[in-house]
Amino acid sequence: MKLTEHVTYNEATHSYTAKRLGIKNIPTEDQMFNMITIATEIFEPLRKWVGGPVKINSFFRSEELNKAIGGSSTSQHCDGCAMDLDDVYGHKTNAEMFDHIITHLPFDQIIWEFGDDTNPDWVHVSYISPEKNRRNVLKATRVNGKTVYSKM
Repeated sequence: MKLTEHVTYNEATHSYTAKRLGIKNIPTEDQMFNMITIATEIFEPLRKWVGGPVKINSFFRSEELNKAIGGSSTSQHCDGCAMDLDDVYGHKTNAEMFDHIITHLPFDQIIWEFGDDTNPDWVHVSYISPEKNRRNVLKATRVNGKTVYSKM
């Protein structure tokens, strides 16, 4: 089953941790609506601009899965509103994708996830709705083993 032209249901719900721990990672109807929305509003236009595939590292997470991986208790992944993206295929850098999303696409939150000052390890992006998107731009770094978020 496809959520959009280039995002499958299996890709959106896949998790090695869920499989290993026997956790069901099945979205509700509302979560599916959110997943289709972010895939339509963010992923598809980004993929078109990139000119090829973009790896989705993480998309939907059930609350149980999110807890098992140590995710934030307020993670938008649990609502189906967030994706972690990584251009492992060499079409664009993660920094280029980050900049393109900020400049050209509607988003709620975008996070430069770790990496260095020239390129993040991956890009976290969320989307809620045109009315509720905050356009919050953050950078995640590790300080004394803890993740710290700062405004960019």
